[in-house]
Amino acid sequence: MKKILFVCLGNICRSCTAEEVMRHLVTDAGMDDRFVLDSAGLINYHEGEPADARMRAHAARRGYHITHLSRPVRYSDFFDFDLIIGMDDSNIAKLKAMAPGIDEEAKVVRMADYCRNKIVDHVPDPYYGGSEGFENVIDILEDACAGLLEELR
Repeated sequence: MKKILFVCLGNICRSCTAEEVMRHLVTDAGMDDRFVLDSAGLINYHEGEPADARMRAHAARRGYHITHLSRPVRYSDFFDFDLIIGMDDSNIAKLKAMAPGIDEEAKVVRMADYCRNKIVDHVPDPYYGGSEGFENVIDILEDACAGLLEELR
């Protein structure tokens, strides 16, 4: 069983959407029993809150139902998960700094590295932008999650 944690800053836009997109792909592939998926944020400001309403609305238009409640990254996550996937370089740097050891630091990878069609080096934070930002994030995450699943098969 592969355990994957998706991480962004607040866990209300990017990482929770990545979790849901990946869950859809895994379910569609009939591989639910092979994965444990979760998401978290680097800050606890939104802890216990649902995903941003704008992200939920854009995701719902594509058939994704984001029910995750925000939570911060925990020390135990570095031991509980096989992959810890950050959305941008800032997330990656903070996660690596938080990692308790070399083995745990090696679990930290970049979401955009799994893209197969999009040419991007990060998943941008759509929080302060408009609708096009949320749509772009979902586009990137659909591509990256498909690439991730392909690599893990």
